[in-house]
Amino acid sequence: MDLKDRPAPDRRADLFGGVGVVQVWSLLRSPAPPFTAVLACELDPGGRVGRHVQQEFPEIVIGIEGSGSALVGGAPQPLGPGDMVFLPLGEVLELRNLSATARLQYLIIKAQNAL
Repeated sequence: MDLKDRPAPDRRADLFGGVGVVQVWSLLRSPAPPFTAVLACELDPGGRVGRHVQQEFPEIVIGIEGSGSALVGGAPQPLGPGDMVFLPLGEVLELRNLSATARLQYLIIKAQNAL
C-alpha cells in the first residue's frame, strides 16, 4: 500500500491498551453513505491493538501485507494478504502483528448498521 501522496497519518500509540504504534490514513475524501470510514492502517512489528468492542458501526478488516491475526470474540482468525474479518456490532476485536520485523498493513471499512 503506497500512501506517500496522502497527508500524514494519525499515529495512535498503544491503541486500546495494546502495544506499539498504528498509523491510520482516512481514505474517504467526501461522504459515502452507508460507509462511515475507510481506513488504511499499518501496525508496528510485534504490535498489538488491544481488545475493544465494536460499539458504533459494524466493520470489516482486510489484510493487505504482512502476517497478523485477529481475535474476534476470542476466536483467532488469520489476517494476511487477502484475508477478511467481519465484526458485527457489539463484537470484541484484538489485532496482532505476528512479525517482529515487518509492519502489518490492513484496511478497515465501517458502515452504518442496516436495521
